[in-house]
Amino acid sequence: MAKKQKYPHLVGSKWTAKQKTFGWRHFVVTNRQNLGQLVFAELRAACDDSVRFWVNAKGLKRRSLWQPGWQTLQEQQGQIDLSP
Repeated sequence: MAKKQKYPHLVGSKWTAKQKTFGWRHFVVTNRQNLGQLVFAELRAACDDSVRFWVNAKGLKRRSLWQPGWQTLQEQQGQIDLSP
């Protein structure tokens, strides 16, 4: 039986940085790499294809640094008004 893959839906997932990272907040995972027990994700800025960097995929679970999906600043701060 094959070993279960860590982070199976990593490639293509979208992330919002809590602080600007290389001048941007919204990123897409474009690649993954397994190095022993570690899994790394290559993030690309949604608005600038030239901004790319690798992070440990485990770090994306730190809510103090990253949120899944693309969030507005108001959503990040919990200040969004949903009334009609």
